[in-house]
Amino acid sequence: MSVRLVISINAAPGKGNELFKAMQARCEVSRKDAGCLQFEVFQSADSPDRLALLEHWESQAALDAHAKLQAQRPPLPEGLRLVAGEREDYTYNRTR
Repeated sequence: MSVRLVISINAAPGKGNELFKAMQARCEVSRKDAGCLQFEVFQSADSPDRLALLEHWESQAALDAHAKLQAQRPPLPEGLRLVAGEREDYTYNRTR
């Protein structure tokens, strides 16, 4: 069963554009991970310091493997994020 993640990210004040660019680069790398169906970042049109990260993985195992890879990758530059992102996991059951 596939897994979707919706992660809200708050940039440090005035750092939304810089964080967005850093996250776009991270998305490009993560999209190459096995089992990744979606890995995209969005920036709020109303509040540029608010971002949303949408992930879709083929399975929990694919997400777990991605998490191990992420732990080995360089962290985002210091000072871009206000606090750690808030994550929500969703089970994907297509209804159509």
